[in-house]
Amino acid sequence: MTNIVAVCAMYHSEEIERMLTIATSQAEDLDLTISDVVRVQGCMEIPLALDRVLSDEEIAGAFCLGIIEKGETDHGLAMGQAVVKTILELQLVHNKPIGLGIIGPGAQPEHIKPRLGPHATAAVDALMPFL
Repeated sequence: MTNIVAVCAMYHSEEIERMLTIATSQAEDLDLTISDVVRVQGCMEIPLALDRVLSDEEIAGAFCLGIIEKGETDHGLAMGQAVVKTILELQLVHNKPIGLGIIGPGAQPEHIKPRLGPHATAAVDALMPFL
């Protein structure tokens, strides 16, 4: 089995735990082992956690789960762009795949629940061509 890690932003803990359950099932179906689950406060902390876990030679890749809702300002959009850009750079630095399972930025509350499963599954599926 191939070892991967899940990095989960816990700001929306109930929804993220649901996503993690779905992602875990998908990983099992693909014969991948989630060797660790790293929980961080929010999406801004995901890149540092990914950088640390991908430094481990035993880890073939990782996926991240999070939610960035639409707020009253553009803070979420700016943060989301920075987080995604850094995640893309980390793939190149470590030469390991990272599956992106972040809903948003700009997610409206009514859009979150229907996206939990598709985003969680896609985050794990994204690793497969590179493992």
